[in-house]
Amino acid sequence: MRGIFTIPSTPFKEDLSIDAEGFRNIVRFCIDCGAHGLVYPVNASEFTVLSDEERMTLSKIMVDTAAGKIPTVIGVAATSKQTAMKFSAYAREIGAGAVIAMPPYVRARNFSEDVLFDYYRGISDAGKIPVFIQNYSPPVGTDMSSEFLLRLCREIEWVQYVKEETIPSTLKLTALMDANDGSCKGIFGGSGCRYLIEEYRRGSCGNMPGCHVTDVCVVLWNALEAKDKKKAVQIYRDMAPLFFYESQLPGTYKEVLKLRGIIKCAASRNMFYQKPDEIGAEYLNEAVAILKPYMTV
Repeated sequence: MRGIFTIPSTPFKEDLSIDAEGFRNIVRFCIDCGAHGLVYPVNASEFTVLSDEERMTLSKIMVDTAAGKIPTVIGVAATSKQTAMKFSAYAREIGAGAVIAMPPYVRARNFSEDVLFDYYRGISDAGKIPVFIQNYSPPVGTDMSSEFLLRLCREIEWVQYVKEETIPSTLKLTALMDANDGSCKGIFGGSGCRYLIEEYRRGSCGNMPGCHVTDVCVVLWNALEAKDKKKAVQIYRDMAPLFFYESQLPGTYKEVLKLRGIIKCAASRNMFYQKPDEIGAEYLNEAVAILKPYMTV
């Protein structure tokens, strides 16, 4: 697995119920943008505000809509091993290509490595398809050492990939690369491609960004694969206004998807995303307009 494995957002209607047709539109959009894979539901999908039934329903919609065109990776992180195993078995049942999971994300203290090992072994045994370990910073995530991540890959049958997005992800990636004995088949980055150029030089095999500018991320990745350093740096520079905008007002993915005509409503549950005011919306439009030369959809 290699390339831009983009993360579809979860669209809601004005009454905050799931917009299934809007989700299909987003998945089609990701595929049309040239995504190399799809990942859902994870942090950028607002997975923590979804019921188990909603997670399973939308996961199946994604797999069915992709129809084998590109790999599908199902997010199975849960508050317990038992629930994560349920999601993992379901991912295999619906024909997904892999699963991805952070450690249990509701806790009062750090889990022991024995608990984490058992959690990932349960996910592997239940799904019997490749497993991505998502190494994500607290408080939602658990920052695991490179040694432990590689132990999971080495000792658990289906654990094969890492999504590394703790800070600094670049140095953590190199530590993983240097100590990898081949048990880990690849390391992906996250954070919306913000560190992609340096991660790529360190040996990253892909990135898992939010989906709102999937086509731009794909063009950036393709420039890196083509060894076109000048083009890659220019695209990265043009992405900078959006990067900085999102760092101050996180979760603008659905505002951009709405701006691009993919969904009708940018609402979110629990104020997960903050709607921009008039000045912010105008500036966001300008930041997106800068990227139009790289947009294919």
